[in-house]
Amino acid sequence: MELSGKIIQVLPEVGGNSRNGNAWRKQEYILETGGNYPKKVCLSLWGDKIDQFGMQVGEEVTLGVDVESREYNGRWYTDVRAYKVDRTGAQNQAPSTNSMPEVSSFHSDSEEDTLPF
Repeated sequence: MELSGKIIQVLPEVGGNSRNGNAWRKQEYILETGGNYPKKVCLSLWGDKIDQFGMQVGEEVTLGVDVESREYNGRWYTDVRAYKVDRTGAQNQAPSTNSMPEVSSFHSDSEEDTLPF
């Protein structure tokens, strides 16, 4: 599944040790989708993907995400995990190649610029 939008908030990284002693890291981001009715989605990156993707506030991104729900003590919890990031904002912004000189007037006092017809 893909989600596109703008990163509007980066939450603090959290981490710890699992029962078997392995260390884990998680960072959550808030993405705001575009369109007439924008939605906010909290998504997470785990482990090395935090450093690999390095998303920042204000970036326009398209994310590949996995959505999974699980039950714990009669309540359901949904996790949205990003596994791929495409930075769409950088693709849409091409450098300006306009090399035309700035013109303040089309009137010229010299006769050599006069057209023969």
